[in-house]
Amino acid sequence: MNITKNKDGSKLTLTLEGRLDTTTAPQLEGELKSTLEGVTNLEFDFQNLEYLSSAGLRVLLAAQKAMNKQGNMVIRHVNETIQEVFEVTGFVDILTIE
Repeated sequence: MNITKNKDGSKLTLTLEGRLDTTTAPQLEGELKSTLEGVTNLEFDFQNLEYLSSAGLRVLLAAQKAMNKQGNMVIRHVNETIQEVFEVTGFVDILTIE
């Protein structure tokens, strides 16, 4: 998985490409831990994300909990496959997906 970061003041955009699964979830978790300080607006771009596993969901949930304390989080450009994962797991009620 490739992660592209774009920080503009207190806004952080993370563009994910590939698969967010058991193997790559720790990579995203590490990126979030090292870059969330001072961020009030976290945006994920999932346009090129092909697969999302439960390990990836766990990292997204942790990010949402962190952002609930310091700002907001949104996930954009979700494909049908990822959207279905969010719907089946009930994450559509927890996350802001646009």
